[in-house]
Amino acid sequence: MNRYRFCAPCHFGLEKTLEFEVKRLGAEDIAVSDGKVCFSGNADICAEANVFLSTAERVYIILGEFKAKTYDDIFAGIEKLPLSEFIGKTDAFPNNGHSINSALTSIPAVQKRVKLAMARNLGKAYGLERMPETGNECKIRFSIMKDIFSLYLDTSGEGLHKRGYRAIGNAAPIRETLAAGIVDLARVRESDIVCDPFCGSGTILIESALKALNIAPGIKRRFAGETLGFIPKSAWKNAREKARSMIKESSDFKAVGFDIDPACVKLTLENAQKAGVVRYISAKVRDIRDFKYTENPVKIITNPPYGERLLENEQVKEIYRIMGERLLPLGKNQLYAITSDEEFESLFGKKADKNRKLYNGMIKARLYSYYL
Repeated sequence: MNRYRFCAPCHFGLEKTLEFEVKRLGAEDIAVSDGKVCFSGNADICAEANVFLSTAERVYIILGEFKAKTYDDIFAGIEKLPLSEFIGKTDAFPNNGHSINSALTSIPAVQKRVKLAMARNLGKAYGLERMPETGNECKIRFSIMKDIFSLYLDTSGEGLHKRGYRAIGNAAPIRETLAAGIVDLARVRESDIVCDPFCGSGTILIESALKALNIAPGIKRRFAGETLGFIPKSAWKNAREKARSMIKESSDFKAVGFDIDPACVKLTLENAQKAGVVRYISAKVRDIRDFKYTENPVKIITNPPYGERLLENEQVKEIYRIMGERLLPLGKNQLYAITSDEEFESLFGKKADKNRKLYNGMIKARLYSYYL
């Protein structure tokens, strides 16, 4: 079976978490760099990466990489690639991408040159003067990073954060892939009780349940790679069967969510129902001022309001002070809170055992972890 080189982008700060996930798949030649993990494997690895990876944003096949400071460099580099091994005679191949710290900065101009170069390459391979592009759509992505040009074929389609359970969210939802990364860093297990006192649309609770029950995040959705002729249909079928066989049918896991907004509580339960984990999740309307610990230790994992996202800064600071009043001392409980506020520790009233830089969308944030 053919081997391919893959690239899986992720949130900055989650590279090591994604690396562990990729290793569990049995991928080889793993390389970690800022915001992505690259690895090698066959068609089965491609399918399993899409179905199983919880912190990857997409799974790309790397079609080629080369240095490019001019548009002619792009044309010459693409002309040498074996594109016909991936793109069929009638396939469409739209492209898009980005450029960072490189000589070529105009994305529309790069798109045009990529399109022309790919059409020339494929036309020669198939003996056509003009590519019809009437068949399957192969989504092409490119990146130019410090003048290194990378050409990718997208095997995911919609971003992997779209699990299928959250059609709509609250005003400032946390992305599923970031929530999954935080859940992994919190080491959520099937015997845990997870609590989110600002549950919003329930993403952290649901991702915690998926992790605890060993439910593959992509088990219910479709992928662009399923229409690619060089990846056997059996690879996708086998990946889903493997995922179903690994689900833990019974578990002591529980997740509890609170929110001051009744609409958020309703949405949390609706999303949990769609995700198939509603029997493990409860949600109630409750202000953080009324928070009380239960007898059993809990892992509090939360994405509290940010001043730059939902509320005025002074309102947010007051919430963090109240969190400290209600949650401290932690005792046998643990807390994992992501926020962009650099004053969180002083407002909360306790220095974190560890803090890790993460990005929530374009916002630089930190995960403050209290577990000792």
